[in-house]
Amino acid sequence: MKKCREDVRILLIGDRNVGKTSLILSLVSEEFPIDVAARAEEITIPGDLTPEKVPTCIVDYSSIEQTDKHLEAELERADVVCVVYAVDDDDTLDSVTEHWLPLLRVTLGEDHKKPVILVGNKVDMIDYSTMEAVMPIMNDFEEIETCVECSARNLKNISEMFYFAQKAVLHPSAPLWNYQEKDLTDPCKKALSYIFKICDMDNDGVMSDTELARFQRKCFNMDLETGTLDSLKTVVQKNSSDGILNDGLSLQGFITLNSLFIQRGRHETTWTILRKFGFADNLTLDPEVLIPPVLPVPGSTAELTSAGTDFLLQMFSKFDKDKDQALSPQELVNLFSTCPSMPWGPQVYHQSITTERGWIGLPGYVALWHLTALTSPEKCCQLLAYLGYDYHSPSTPLTYPTFTKSLVSMSIDYFFSGMQHIHVLKDKKSDVAKRQTSKSVYSCLVVGPRDAGKTTFCQRFLGKKEDDVLSIPPSDLPSCTVNTVTVYGQQKHLVLIDTDVTCAQDSLSPQQTGSDVICLVYDSSNPRSFEYCARIYLRYFATTQLPVLVVGNKSDKGVVRQDYILQPEAFCAKHKLPPPQKMSTISSQSKEIFVKLATMAAFPRFQAAWMLFYRGRHLKQLGLGGEDSAYIKFTLGLAIIALGGVFAFRYFSAR
Repeated sequence: MKKCREDVRILLIGDRNVGKTSLILSLVSEEFPIDVAARAEEITIPGDLTPEKVPTCIVDYSSIEQTDKHLEAELERADVVCVVYAVDDDDTLDSVTEHWLPLLRVTLGEDHKKPVILVGNKVDMIDYSTMEAVMPIMNDFEEIETCVECSARNLKNISEMFYFAQKAVLHPSAPLWNYQEKDLTDPCKKALSYIFKICDMDNDGVMSDTELARFQRKCFNMDLETGTLDSLKTVVQKNSSDGILNDGLSLQGFITLNSLFIQRGRHETTWTILRKFGFADNLTLDPEVLIPPVLPVPGSTAELTSAGTDFLLQMFSKFDKDKDQALSPQELVNLFSTCPSMPWGPQVYHQSITTERGWIGLPGYVALWHLTALTSPEKCCQLLAYLGYDYHSPSTPLTYPTFTKSLVSMSIDYFFSGMQHIHVLKDKKSDVAKRQTSKSVYSCLVVGPRDAGKTTFCQRFLGKKEDDVLSIPPSDLPSCTVNTVTVYGQQKHLVLIDTDVTCAQDSLSPQQTGSDVICLVYDSSNPRSFEYCARIYLRYFATTQLPVLVVGNKSDKGVVRQDYILQPEAFCAKHKLPPPQKMSTISSQSKEIFVKLATMAAFPRFQAAWMLFYRGRHLKQLGLGGEDSAYIKFTLGLAIIALGGVFAFRYFSAR
């Protein structure tokens, strides 16, 4: 919920002898002062003594003791200005419109939004009201929130006057109500429409009794009393013919209801709703108020928790109106209708797998969200906030040491507070030390020279052929693709990041160093292609523990000898890398390569075992055996035993 103000500063101005100082002293001492100074000292009322539980500072102005510069400074500092006049002196009321209100506009600007309270003092001196004369003034000056008639002598409406001043700051009416048109402002209607869409859980265009009860609990922390709901519907139906549809509250009814709140002076009710959903005083939505951004430290990565995934699945079901397990372009627009703009452009249809109709199905939808969380966790937090994650999810505070059972689990060295929603994992050094990773989403940095076929390689991950890739407009080609892979019977997500790396760069970016596996792609039919990959490996990855796989692309176009001191096979053997993998643009064997990449990412310390495995298989194909073969089999056996130990450890730890 939007954080409340820390304090409220009230300034009293007006002509001499209208009773400004007496009003302040009567409030503090609860009796009318006999001897009144020219100006009261600035006082602060503690928050626990105010209706809104907010500390309130009251400032008096005296033209005798203070200059015009002092007045200008106080006007700038004040949160609300009380313009006081004497109800028994018409000249002081004329001075309100001829001097004081114009002075505010000159000092603060013609379109200033600082609230003003008109205060008619000394009602004990007359037996009539000045409200009829005040109404035209309120119509001419929109900054006036309300008018209060009071008496410092008999303490009439003194506390109410300061309450209205405080309320004008905490629950201003100007952003909500257009007094000239006598209707809600357009920003207010837009904000209420946003709230209605989030609270309409089943997306049927009305808020049912169940949804209204949930809304009541979320916003006001209380249940609807018996009969209240029926009374509410009756009031809405009376004021809006289409406010109730199918025994539920429509959007028009929701707007009408809040309009009635404001007309009856209950601004705080609407503001409570707005602030619960993260709206500021200017009715702009700050997503970070609802969900603090997750900013992983360099070397760590972020991914969605099961709770975050469940929420997104709920959103998918909500907007999949035809229940075909896919989101049409219009359904996708509807899903993101609560966001400032459409975050997914044409590229998403080439970032993950789609249905036969080219729409985003459920697997592709989930994969795209995992991609967003991995590559841009801050953006993912914002989107979840706009979609209403804070409203739909439990608000259990997150504390140590029970964070692994809460909405988010994070590395122990990552400080956080409040409810989060994305799983921030430890850096790769910890995973490498354990010889395994607890991730469910792996990142693969795809590096290679131009024309090596990196784009085609990444699109093959989605099952697309070369002709399909050539038909994609260049502007729609993404730099990342994501799909599911199976690693030892477990479904994981692998993200391929197509990156251009040059030897002139000083270092890799945090995103690149955080990759789980490196894929060096070269063109098998180009004799000068592998040299690029070799130099990139020696420059960046030779001294790291990142697993690396070399892929010889376009093998169907012919495999030629590379113009480099070592051929790819010899280079990989020298640096203890798995042998180069051959990939064809027409072969169906590419899936194995992506599984290998994911497996290497899952078990980063077993790259040597991978190398020995491929080396042993290669020697067997050449008819070689003997001691080398026995040694390889022995080493491979140890690696398999180690792998078995890892899975056993994870199994019993889970138990």
